[in-house]
Amino acid sequence: MAETLIIDTSLGKAEKYAALLPQIKALTETESDLTANLANITAALKQGMGFFWVGFYLVKDNQLVLGPFQGPIACTRIPFGKGVCGCTWQQAQTVIVSDVEQFSGHIACSSLSKSEIVVPVIKNGVVQMVLDVDSTELNYYDETDRQYLEELAQWIAERLI
Repeated sequence: MAETLIIDTSLGKAEKYAALLPQIKALTETESDLTANLANITAALKQGMGFFWVGFYLVKDNQLVLGPFQGPIACTRIPFGKGVCGCTWQQAQTVIVSDVEQFSGHIACSSLSKSEIVVPVIKNGVVQMVLDVDSTELNYYDETDRQYLEELAQWIAERLI
């Protein structure tokens, strides 16, 4: 079954998210396979928001393991507390990095990434995975991204895991 996203590229960031999130929810709510849903979520976010890289790292065997993503090849495994993703897992809260070069311990999967937001997906008080989004621009992510991506992460935890 072919799916089509309808996103007006002339909209502002908040308006794009507001149009995109209901479409992501509709796209995934009837599918029971987590991998298929995460793959479609990453594709929809990349297409709808124009992100450079977007993907999930899943907690497995006490490390973050690369899951579905869209963009250039990525780091496969990230230790607890290491890099932006590992710190997000450790702190169980969203981390926004305006300039990855200024983040102590940043793991450079791509030298093109300049800023990043990582959002934990938490179920029953435990981080199950993180949603990682990178930009080639400095200072790209803000509270608007936090608001909508945290809403998406909460929905994933409640409905898809």
